[in-house]
Amino acid sequence: MKRKIILIVSLVAGLLAAVLTRVYLAAKEAEVAARKEALLRRYGTMEVMVFKKDVPAGTVLSDDEIERRMAPKLGLVGQAVEYDDRLSVMGSKTLVMRQKGEVLFWSDVEGGNPSSHRLSADVKKQMRAMSVNVTGAASVSGMVKPNDHVDVIGTFNFPNDEGKLKRGDLVTCTILQNVLVLATGKETAKAQQSTFGSGSSYSTVTLEVTPREAEVLAFAEQIKGRLVLTLRSRNDTSSEMELPTIDFEKIRGEIEDLNQKRQALKLGSK
Repeated sequence: MKRKIILIVSLVAGLLAAVLTRVYLAAKEAEVAARKEALLRRYGTMEVMVFKKDVPAGTVLSDDEIERRMAPKLGLVGQAVEYDDRLSVMGSKTLVMRQKGEVLFWSDVEGGNPSSHRLSADVKKQMRAMSVNVTGAASVSGMVKPNDHVDVIGTFNFPNDEGKLKRGDLVTCTILQNVLVLATGKETAKAQQSTFGSGSSYSTVTLEVTPREAEVLAFAEQIKGRLVLTLRSRNDTSSEMELPTIDFEKIRGEIEDLNQKRQALKLGSK
């Protein structure tokens, strides 16, 4: 009798756990769908070409490799191959390997966009092109390429209330998120004729920013700030809200919590 009771209790607990898990996952799915819908409403959509299957470098494009799909305009306008321009890439060779479902960018094919040949043609309306100084390490070992999206992180020596700088009092913060890279050195997306990982070294990266963002970057460099770029996934358009300002005390106080969160992420990805 006791065993039966234990078995029944275990079954009920298992069912309850399954129901609660399903409710939690449904809530998360609804949250993701709502955010996606808000993104589409805010930025609009466009019809772009995507890869039907995994495509190795050197593939001659045809209807067998690409198809059309609706996608948010954010970060794609002027960079992705739109459905109306599909004939311009038919018969062209791919420069890099791409995976099924990825958006086809002009930088993915030989010759790039045939309709424009100057950097100014790549800059969208009401945006600006601005170059910032970066070292190899600050640009992900020089592997940031045109058409990539990056976050810009700055480290500064801020003055105290009397306007004096104290040596060692450094502050780091994320300045901009999801910024389009227009060029690395003098290499633009259209000029890329080599596969990933090759090409000449560079000491500047040209970003597409708003006029106000350009002022922030200009000021950051004038106060001897050190800028670092972090590379984003091609398909990641998310933004972190309320990112903190980091100093030594912040790191010392939160390093254990940060490590615990990283371990939780690793366990969740298995």
